[in-house]
Amino acid sequence: MDITPEPGEVQPARPGQPVRPVRPDAAGAGSAYAVLFLLGVMEGLIGCFQYSHAIGPVPVAALAFCVVIFATCLLAGLGMGSPMGALVPAFGWFLASFVLTMPTAAGSVIVTDTTAGKWYLYGGAASAGLGVVLTFVLSRRAGRWPRRAGAWPR
Repeated sequence: MDITPEPGEVQPARPGQPVRPVRPDAAGAGSAYAVLFLLGVMEGLIGCFQYSHAIGPVPVAALAFCVVIFATCLLAGLGMGSPMGALVPAFGWFLASFVLTMPTAAGSVIVTDTTAGKWYLYGGAASAGLGVVLTFVLSRRAGRWPRRAGAWPR
């Protein structure tokens, strides 16, 4: 009788050892990373066209997009259990946002050199970076990351 748990199930604990979930297979993890990358790209695309909404002099939409990319990176990293989960949507956001800031041959740009544009690009980059760093710190403290190569906690 085979008692090997299915992916997502919890392995039976041996006496004195903590219960830990089974690691997902490579195809499932690869699919999750692809979806996270596309989520970051979509956030960048939507943000580049909607960042300029403001209430008076406050660029509310740009600040909201900074919070969204931060939350996406942090939650994706914690959900995937590694900082790579935070890096993937951050890379998608960087790719979409910075490609759309490049001037065209006619000289037009999508993200302009305004206060809202600066908050969106610089604040978004700082928010994505902060999400990645916090994921690394929180994963390390929770014991999810190995202390040295090949030393997964058992």
